[in-house]
Amino acid sequence: MIGGMGPSLPELTGPSPVGSTSVHLTDTSRPDPWAAGVNARELMVSLWYPAVPSDGPRARYMTPAESELQLTSRGITGVPPDALSTVRTNAAADAGPTGSARGLPLVVLSPGFTNPRGTLTGLAEDLASHGYVVAAIDHTYESFGTAFPDGRVTTCRAREGPRGRGFWEKVVAGRAADVGFVLDELTGAHPAWPGAGLIDPSRTAMAGHSAGGAAAIAAMLADSRIRAGIDMDGATAAPIPDHGLSRPFLFLGKRSNYTPGGDGAVTTWERDWRLLTGWKRWLLVAGTPQALLDQPSPRYPEVTFCSPRG
Repeated sequence: MIGGMGPSLPELTGPSPVGSTSVHLTDTSRPDPWAAGVNARELMVSLWYPAVPSDGPRARYMTPAESELQLTSRGITGVPPDALSTVRTNAAADAGPTGSARGLPLVVLSPGFTNPRGTLTGLAEDLASHGYVVAAIDHTYESFGTAFPDGRVTTCRAREGPRGRGFWEKVVAGRAADVGFVLDELTGAHPAWPGAGLIDPSRTAMAGHSAGGAAAIAAMLADSRIRAGIDMDGATAAPIPDHGLSRPFLFLGKRSNYTPGGDGAVTTWERDWRLLTGWKRWLLVAGTPQALLDQPSPRYPEVTFCSPRG
């Protein structure tokens, strides 16, 4: 969507104004999986939530440094390097959260490999407008650029080594650990966000795109607090045990890649489908190029419900 001041995210569809803030978290219980000699895991997490009305500035989509790294690392040179930092969001920066104590469900979002958490902003804002608290995680060293409050900007070290056998298993296992830590920080005795008392920890879900979607299954297997999951276009890696996964799960994919009976990524969904023993759905969307999660369609896309065997 293009507004008078430059690119804008789609307007909210829910009734609530939305606020957003970011928190810097450090997990001292484990080393960083991608940075040798770093004995703690640092994460940047953005939060979106129903908020009191605010005339304050809009939350930033990403920083100029993050924008430049995301564009140049992909060989995109036809736009200004800070272009993504000018995207207009709907959320008010640091607006006061609103809601009843322990009254709001929580959704954790995980972006695709090399992508920052900002690419899920459109989804996060809209969920928040419908009464959810949303936490999107930058998985450090798995994005082309992650800016920290002290001015450091980390790059995608995970791409520097070989992607041999076990690489994607390492990615989703690390993301599952990141998600578990973020849940601890948001729902524990000493939460990292002042508005965390609004979260109902018994209603927690996770969704992700690509590697983030694959990590949803890994996180659910590792953490029973996650009551439901969504995989958007992510070939899965973590094996589901033979006894199955009984919590609700949704596969949401491009028709071109995830139609049952095809080759490639869809084979992992077919393998996992048989082991999903709770509520489950497999939805295919036509006309959706990858990595356009925040861009609006001129019409609603065509959605097909699949019922694979098993």
